[in-house]
Amino acid sequence: MMDVAQKAVREALQAGADQADARVGRISKEDLVLRNGALAEASAPDDFGLGVRVIKDGCWGFAAAPGNAKDLMDVAPGLARRAVKAARDLAATRVKPVSQAPETGQVAEWMTPVEEDPFAVSLADKIELLHSVDAQLQGCDETVAREVGVSLRREEQWQASGEGAALHQILLRTGAGLSSTARANGTVQRRSYPASFGGNYQSGGWEVVRKMDLVANARRIRDEARALCFADRCPAGERTLILGGSQLCLQIHESVGHPTELDRVFGHEVDLAGSSFAMPDLLGSRYGAERVNLIADSTVPGGLDTRGFDDDGVASQRWPIVNEGIFSGYLTSREWAHKVGDERSRGCSRAESWYDPPIVRITNLSLMPGSGSLDELLASTEDGAIFADTVRSWSIDQRRLNFQFTSEIAYEVQGGKLGRMLRQPTYQGSTPDFWRSCDAICGPEAWELWGVPNCGKGNPMQVAEMSHGAAPARFRDVTFVN
Repeated sequence: MMDVAQKAVREALQAGADQADARVGRISKEDLVLRNGALAEASAPDDFGLGVRVIKDGCWGFAAAPGNAKDLMDVAPGLARRAVKAARDLAATRVKPVSQAPETGQVAEWMTPVEEDPFAVSLADKIELLHSVDAQLQGCDETVAREVGVSLRREEQWQASGEGAALHQILLRTGAGLSSTARANGTVQRRSYPASFGGNYQSGGWEVVRKMDLVANARRIRDEARALCFADRCPAGERTLILGGSQLCLQIHESVGHPTELDRVFGHEVDLAGSSFAMPDLLGSRYGAERVNLIADSTVPGGLDTRGFDDDGVASQRWPIVNEGIFSGYLTSREWAHKVGDERSRGCSRAESWYDPPIVRITNLSLMPGSGSLDELLASTEDGAIFADTVRSWSIDQRRLNFQFTSEIAYEVQGGKLGRMLRQPTYQGSTPDFWRSCDAICGPEAWELWGVPNCGKGNPMQVAEMSHGAAPARFRDVTFVN
C-alpha cells in the first residue's frame, strides 16, 4: 500500500502540484450493544481507500476514492490530477496563500502496544460478557433501561509525501461501558460506568475491557440510579466544588482543548461550536491557578491520540498548553504553526479517515496531578462542599468562555467525607475564572486517562478521538443553579 501512496504523490507533482501527500487507510470497527437484554446493535464496518492532498498556487486541493489494493493503484493517477485541478480551480477564491512549516520527511513504522487483540476475541465471548453484565443490572423495579456495550476501532495507514515521508501506522483502541436508568418519585435518573456516553476508551487491546471489571460494578450503578430518584436536588448557590476525573475530562475538553485549536482561534473553523476567546495576545497571561498544568501529549500510553505521527507527517510530541497557570501554547498543524511564530508544527493535524482532508484536532490533553488522595482532599474540605462526577449534559458559548455543565451524581461533603447523595448538580462558570479558582489536585494515584471517541468538528463534520487525564480537583466559589 505504500507503493500506492507514493505513486499518488509522484503523479500529483508531475501534474503541477507544488506540494503533495497521500494516505491509504483501512479502518475496521466493531460495535456491540445490548439494550434491556436484547442485542440492539451489532456492526462491523470496514473502510479502505486513498486520499490525495496537494498545494497548488497557494491553495489546497483534495480528492479521495474507496477501493482495494489493485483498484487504488489504478485510480491513484486520476485522483492526483483531480486534487491538482481542485486546487487550481479554487486558487482564484483564496484570500491568502497556504504555507506550511518545514518538516523533514521521515521513514518509520508505529503500532499501538496491545496485549490482547480485541478483534481476535470471539463474538460468543463478547456477547457472553454483555449478558453477564446485563444480568447484574436487573432486579430493580425502578429500572426502566439497561445498556452495555463494547466498541473497537483499528486503523492502518500508509502515508507518503513529496518531502520523502513513508510512514506506516497501526492504531487500535478499545472501549466499553454500561448504564442504568431508573424512574421513580417523579424523576428519571441515569448512572453510567466507567463514564457516560458509552463508557471509557483507551488505545490498547481487550485488556482495556478486562480492567474495567464491568460485571463487578454493574449492580452498584443500578442501585445508584434508583437512589438518585429519591435524592435531594443539588442546592443552588455559591459553593466549593470537587470534580471527579470523568467530569474533569469534559471540563478540559470544552474549556481548554477546543479554545486552543489554532485554526479556531483565527476564525478558520467556526461552523461547528464556534470560535475562541484564547487569542494570541493572551499568551503569557494567567489561564489558571499556579498549580494548574495542562499538558498536550500525543505520546502518553493509552491515549486515543497516541501515535507515531500526525497526518502531516509530524512526529508526536509533549508540550504545555497551560504551564503553572500561564497560557503557554496552542494545538497546531504545519499550516497554522507560523501564525503564532512557531517554527514547527505540534503535530495536531488529523483526518477522520482517508476520505477527509486533515484539520487541527485536540490531542491528548491532561491536567497534571498534584498530591494526596481523594480522602485527604475531602478531609481538608469544609462541610457543604459538593463532589460531582460523570457527565450528564453540557453547554458552552461560541467563544468557549461561559459554560454550564451538569453531572450525573453528586455528594455533599460532611465531616470530611462524602455525605448525602444529590441529583443533577449543575454548575456555571467562566473559563479563566474557573481554572484560577483551583486550589487542590489529587496525586498520581488518583490520576486516570479518560477517552473521548466522538469529538465533532468541521464542515463537513469530522469525528476525532482523544484522551484527557485528570485526578479529582477542588475549585472554590463555584456557582450552582437548579
